[in-house]
Amino acid sequence: MKYDIAVVMATFRRPALLRRCLECLAHQTLPMDRYQVIVISDGPDDETRNTVDMCRLLYPQLNIGFDNTAQNEGPASARNKGWKLADATFIAFTDDDCLPEKTWLQRFLDSAQESEMNRVMTGSVVVPVSPVPTDYEKNISALETADFVTANCCCPKILLETVGGFDTTYKMAWREDSDLHFNFLRHAIPVEKAPAAVVIHPVRKAPWGISLKEQRKSMYNALLFKKYPAYYRLLISKGPVWKYYLMVISFICGCVALATKNAVGASILLSWWLGWVLYFSWLRLRGTSKSAKHVCEMLVTSMVIPFTSIYWTLYGSIKYKVFFL
Repeated sequence: MKYDIAVVMATFRRPALLRRCLECLAHQTLPMDRYQVIVISDGPDDETRNTVDMCRLLYPQLNIGFDNTAQNEGPASARNKGWKLADATFIAFTDDDCLPEKTWLQRFLDSAQESEMNRVMTGSVVVPVSPVPTDYEKNISALETADFVTANCCCPKILLETVGGFDTTYKMAWREDSDLHFNFLRHAIPVEKAPAAVVIHPVRKAPWGISLKEQRKSMYNALLFKKYPAYYRLLISKGPVWKYYLMVISFICGCVALATKNAVGASILLSWWLGWVLYFSWLRLRGTSKSAKHVCEMLVTSMVIPFTSIYWTLYGSIKYKVFFL
């Protein structure tokens, strides 16, 4: 292997974020002749290619490789292409919206020297949020306590070859890292913490109602559950989100009662549904912004999320042929 470590990063049409990340990678304390950077665009993208070319001119001593997948296939496919191109003993993964600290790669190599070559390392992710965050910011900050995320992890290339890398069935940035994590565990490959290897994960500004769009990712929960049911229940979720089903059922039954002129039944069921909506909104607003705009967003999206979540969950169950609620 020519390099000690290679950084593999999947990206697509986010040149400004990519440039900031590459700037951080160009200022590592690890000598440049010991690492390489491989950027894979998730589909053809001239802007991304131009950004890489510009960074090559700015940092001529840094080996920055670039390629793209034939079409937009998701980060799992792009990362597989990247680590297979790498000429390094270790592969470190991060995302284009992350800012690795200067000592990031050195810390991983230090940790690698203290362990055997049959271990995977996961670093620390720091998510700066507002003193009073939004619901979206609070959700992103969960990365700080995640067991394993591709925003900050490192493993010997030989172990990626052993498990086959990422499952390219995942076409979005969701659960593909958990799938790789569980695959390592299934092969009895330990995953250990390397807390000194730090990346900063700023929270990008999100549009109003982003939580509704995010529900589409729920279909991949079904795929992950199908492949690793025990690990899913142990490390992801102990059971279905029953409150979603109670909310949807009470609303539908309330509407049926209303349509059949059962005023008492409709009143009870729809009041029950509204109570759940208010409770769900309260849960999401705890410790977050109480601005009028944010409160309104939580109330509206809390009405709709159970329906969209269940839809995509059942969609995934049918698509991947697994009983999953």
